[in-house]
Amino acid sequence: MSADDWLTDTRTSYDTVAASYAELTRHILDESPEERAILALFADLVRAQGVGLVADVGCGTGRITGHLRNLGLDAFGIDLSPGMIDVARRHHPEVRFDLGSMTDLTLDDASVTGLVAWYSLIHIPDDEISSVLAHFRRVLRPGGPLLLSFHVGDESRLKTEGYGGHPMKVYVHRRQHDQTIAWLNEAGFAVETHKTLTSAESKLGGIILARRQP
Repeated sequence: MSADDWLTDTRTSYDTVAASYAELTRHILDESPEERAILALFADLVRAQGVGLVADVGCGTGRITGHLRNLGLDAFGIDLSPGMIDVARRHHPEVRFDLGSMTDLTLDDASVTGLVAWYSLIHIPDDEISSVLAHFRRVLRPGGPLLLSFHVGDESRLKTEGYGGHPMKVYVHRRQHDQTIAWLNEAGFAVETHKTLTSAESKLGGIILARRQP
């Protein structure tokens, strides 16, 4: 499958489920205290770097972006799906949301103080991960924190239905910590901490906090 094919399928799928996704995931973070603690730690790390923008890449309907704003960060969201962006703008009218892809970020070099990819790398094929992480490193300031979350496992599964029974066509890639950490190291990040947890966000979720090395 070409890059254009899987990107188109992902965009179309999330356009289709945008409204139902927003409703079904609206309160998930309220039921996930460990994730809230990790996001609070990330916010502390960003503040320690000084004032600056924080990018929520693959932001979906903006629930994590909004939470980061509530934590006092100057956060904005980027997503591939116009449908998801439209919902995010309605739900969070005070927040900036841009249409875009993590495979080709149009942000300036070293323009963000922190970056979050919250369960959004799960649709990126293995052979595209290095390119995506290179974009993340390019747009982050030196020393800036990167927060990743993902589903832990070894398999890739085609998702054909979801979020209220709507049709979808997206691959969900589950990954192990060691592989993801190796990719981060190769991309010029230093991993500070990682953990596996079970919560409303994921039956088996992985969290990695890293920093962009100079």
